[in-house]
Amino acid sequence: MSSSDANERPVTVIGGGILGRRLCLMWSCTGRPVNLYEKSPENTKAALDFIDQNISTQLERTGRTKGKLITFANLADAVADAWLVIEAIPEVLDLKIKIFGELDKLTRLDCILASNSSSFRSSLMLEQVEHKERVLNMHYYMPTSNNCVELMSSTYTKPELIDILVEANREVGFKPMIVRKQSTGLIFNRVWAAIKREALMVMAEDVAEADEIDELFKDWFKSEAGPCEMMDNVGLDTVYNIEKHYVEELSLDSQHLEWLKANYLDSNKLGRKTGGEGLLRG
Repeated sequence: MSSSDANERPVTVIGGGILGRRLCLMWSCTGRPVNLYEKSPENTKAALDFIDQNISTQLERTGRTKGKLITFANLADAVADAWLVIEAIPEVLDLKIKIFGELDKLTRLDCILASNSSSFRSSLMLEQVEHKERVLNMHYYMPTSNNCVELMSSTYTKPELIDILVEANREVGFKPMIVRKQSTGLIFNRVWAAIKREALMVMAEDVAEADEIDELFKDWFKSEAGPCEMMDNVGLDTVYNIEKHYVEELSLDSQHLEWLKANYLDSNKLGRKTGGEGLLRG
């Protein structure tokens, strides 16, 4: 794949959720064409609203013009001519295995297939994939001010694809980091998982409430947000799915997850991403 292909052919983002819409924003702000595949009209509208609200600020950062953004409800149409497809669907392994099997059949052979997952290694998603050498993890973060991205091989990944993506991400305005070996959670999320887990345990054991944890965290680390606010922003359903995988793979105690499910998920209290109540009630 040539550099002109990367500029002229679209990047396709699969999923219009919190991270998916952020990826559409970032890649389109370098003048590149971007396709968004999202079956839900509500999620599509929310993604477009997010992009409209943040596009001016991001264009000022890049100094570029906005690329053409097209939304699709049909997967085959969305990925037909893409040079890069980024999967940003919920953290459910069966869904990821299915979507990568479909992408392997629908995309051009020179198309790179990347998973935004931090909790699942892309090597676990290859059950239905024939061309395994073009799949890898490429994990981005929220909020939009956080521009780091971590790239990790599936062990099958062609090394030159990592080099191509490092260069392309730098041009977009991201700060690429290469994960040196297969790791559940990649780099930052392994550290972040420990913070989330302990914060949830403190609440589950009724040692402290969310606002107290966040106030202490912000005071110590001079952070703009605490762990409970950050979990609310990501969505407690997403937090649960990610932490459940860590618990199962690492044989960890699940008390904090049981508490989170009983007190929040079962009542559909998913946090600020849905505009509702979360760990922080204010």
